[in-house]
Amino acid sequence: MNKRQFLGAAALAAVAAPGGANAAPVARGPVLLTISGNIARSNRGPVDPALDQMMHKQQVKFQRACTFDFAELLRLPARTIRPTLEYDAKPHTLRGPLLADVLARAGAQGGEQAKVVLRAVDGYAVAMTVKEARAQGFIVATHLDGEPMALGGLGPLWAVYDADRVPEMAAKPLAQRFGACPWALYHIEVQGQG
Repeated sequence: MNKRQFLGAAALAAVAAPGGANAAPVARGPVLLTISGNIARSNRGPVDPALDQMMHKQQVKFQRACTFDFAELLRLPARTIRPTLEYDAKPHTLRGPLLADVLARAGAQGGEQAKVVLRAVDGYAVAMTVKEARAQGFIVATHLDGEPMALGGLGPLWAVYDADRVPEMAAKPLAQRFGACPWALYHIEVQGQG
């Protein structure tokens, strides 16, 4: 390889891997989840008010973020839960990676006391600490009863936990158990400690 080829290859590698060692894999499919805020890994730049219309209208702002497509989420270890859902009062099987694992993949900073804001496509947002998410066993569900979840239903992603297995939540009426579970999740902001 001559000097020109080497420099060209080096320049291409630098462009393909922004952030160096802290770069996350670039999503190859449509991005389903964007994590911003206090993170160490990123694979995209700032919100573009013209092209990131939903984020812009919901006043989501960041300079860099870590994005995940469906395949990237499926590469993480999956957890299966079987909560009774408020929508039909029946148990359903939900599967997906632990929320804590997804946050770790993005290099979330701040430890167990870091606050995360989970945002759905309709603008619904809830905040909790990483410690709370871990204690309740929150997952980023990708599948409902063995099938990928569709946009327009509860998906394609749902931040959810098995309320039947958390005693203080299982004691509540079914309609009050899932207020901290935004379906159609698309953005998570990692803030400083709670």
